[in-house]
Amino acid sequence: MYLTSRERNILTFLLASEEEKTVKQVADKLNVSTRTIHRELKRLEDVLAVYQLTFHKKSGSGVTIYGDVQKKQQLKDKVAQMDGVELSKEERQSILLNTLIQVREPIKLFTLSSELNVTIATISQDLDDIEERIRAFDLNLVRKKGYGVEIQGSEVKKRAILSNLISRHIDLFEFIEKIKTKNKEETAKGETISDRLLGLVDPKKLEIIEEQVQGIGRALPYHLADSAYVGLVVHLALAIERLQKGDTIHFDEVYKQEIQGKQEYQIAAKLIERLSAAFSIEIPEDEIGYITMHLMGAKLRENQSYLLEETSLDLAHRAKELIRKVGEQLHIDLSGNNRFLNDLTTHLKPAIYRIKQQMNIHNPMLAEIKRDYLELFEVIEECVISVFPDLKIPDEEIAYIVLHFAATLLQTEHHKDVRVLVICSTGIGTSKMLASKLERKFPEIEIAKHQSIFDLNQAELLEYDVIVSTVLLEDLGQSYVHISPMLTDNEAAKVKTALRKAALTGRPKPSVKTNKIMEGDFLVNLQEMHRYSDVILRVLNQFKLFHLKDNNTAFLELICNQLQHYGIIEDKHILHEKLIRREEQGGLGIPGSQLALFHTRSDTVNGPGFFIFQLPNKTELLGMDGVKMEVSRILMMLAPTSTHKEALDILSYLSGLIVQDDHYVQLLQEAEEKEISQFLTNQFQLFIQEKFYHVENGP
Repeated sequence: MYLTSRERNILTFLLASEEEKTVKQVADKLNVSTRTIHRELKRLEDVLAVYQLTFHKKSGSGVTIYGDVQKKQQLKDKVAQMDGVELSKEERQSILLNTLIQVREPIKLFTLSSELNVTIATISQDLDDIEERIRAFDLNLVRKKGYGVEIQGSEVKKRAILSNLISRHIDLFEFIEKIKTKNKEETAKGETISDRLLGLVDPKKLEIIEEQVQGIGRALPYHLADSAYVGLVVHLALAIERLQKGDTIHFDEVYKQEIQGKQEYQIAAKLIERLSAAFSIEIPEDEIGYITMHLMGAKLRENQSYLLEETSLDLAHRAKELIRKVGEQLHIDLSGNNRFLNDLTTHLKPAIYRIKQQMNIHNPMLAEIKRDYLELFEVIEECVISVFPDLKIPDEEIAYIVLHFAATLLQTEHHKDVRVLVICSTGIGTSKMLASKLERKFPEIEIAKHQSIFDLNQAELLEYDVIVSTVLLEDLGQSYVHISPMLTDNEAAKVKTALRKAALTGRPKPSVKTNKIMEGDFLVNLQEMHRYSDVILRVLNQFKLFHLKDNNTAFLELICNQLQHYGIIEDKHILHEKLIRREEQGGLGIPGSQLALFHTRSDTVNGPGFFIFQLPNKTELLGMDGVKMEVSRILMMLAPTSTHKEALDILSYLSGLIVQDDHYVQLLQEAEEKEISQFLTNQFQLFIQEKFYHVENGP
């Protein structure tokens, strides 16, 4: 039987007392969060079962170990025999790796063996495994007689290793919470790998970093996912600690020039400026690039049911192909589910970005997902390799994709009577997976929302009959059901009890159609609708199908001439250069059609607009799938560099239709201006209805 130091301390504390102890008392004794104790108690249930003992938990009074006195003594003796820290091979190697990353000079094998209380031979075997492990991070393990051992490589990769260690051994949300409740001197002396990793960050620094990240978060045009927010805070905390030790990074100059024009880069620069002032240190400009990568790899558009930018559209075609291939293997048609396509594309964009930038992807549920959805995992793995032949997609990411497919496959169309709020910290896929499991088990419920733990609104919580959370919410102020993302049978029973209670107490049912403008701040909502209406009117009034004439001029030049002639742009040369640059970046042809989509933003553009150009002759362009194709019409979406969110939303909605609706693609390819204009009018009407009205189940 293996017990961690913390598990032994919990058992020792409870076995030594005849009285019940509250979870808070246990947490205070061990200097950890109550959330941690709840999780550890669950793990220890199996240990107690070996000795025919159980935890006796009573709401409001506490917990005690219940069972035969002799059995309790046997367990007490067993725990006492476990002298010193009993580390698993994985924990020992992680501590060893952490030590090697932290030291600034070679360290002797004897020193390492003494610190970990194992033989030099064991350390040598561990180093063999570590050498293989760090190779994936482009780091080298140097071992020489009389020299010692050290890890050599870039600072960027060393930080990546530290982030990977933290995510493997500590829940990131718990990492931040625990650092705040422990001081560094205590954690540095800790026995476990968790304690040692906690000792890497100064709690006071963490508070300052969190404050600054929250500040820049408000400047972003999108919300950071909870996991992305915590990941960024941890990245910055490690960066500050290592910068103060003199460890600096170098960012690729060519790539830096590519991203300097992005909004995320400007926000990252402001964050660096604030952190530099807060810590009175000079932070190199290269750090801005890595923070920008975090922000760009963390975009979350949970409520966006349409797509943004050409890169999203390109990815959407791959997502659509992935859905088709998986559907064929499973003999299920998922191609008509546009919401699923949007959700999958939204998930894949930051994930693919992280993979391309060799950023860490951690999935704490990988083993469980492989176990519970092995057949689906294998099907998706095969299809992912086919759709993304140019990328090596790790198992962790495939598991997240499995959650998205499983959630869609489990959806039901039953009538909903009970409104349920799902709070889940691990991301959209996990939330929807859990939501779909709940809906399958309890067809009478309506999953009303997937809420972020950082955006809980007390008044809003009152709208729901039942709250289900995978996160412990100590200060929620009302009852909720705490479960795991995988929803065990025992947890399902707890949910069933809560649903039955909610059904008995009842709640006034909303009307069939609710006007969203009347909800919340009326003036703010009205202004938002006004901005959307202005953009839609502008796009519809300016929309035109141009028939270009053949005069031996390149088609992009012809297009820019027309746009300037009609006052849509100020300078045709500036736009022409941007369009040429965009064409060089990758394919623009829409597979399965004779259309190509150009989508760009420039200061020379006077306002958001959508235009179509009929080419005098078909031309060959590279498709979004990398295959050359013939194009007869060019779709042009334009917006100023600085434009408000509503304008981008409208253009994104139009580009999203290209992937979702084959009829729309055919219409754009063959119809004349009047018919297309009428179609756009109808689509914008649907957009406004979806945006500002929602349908509720009646009484």
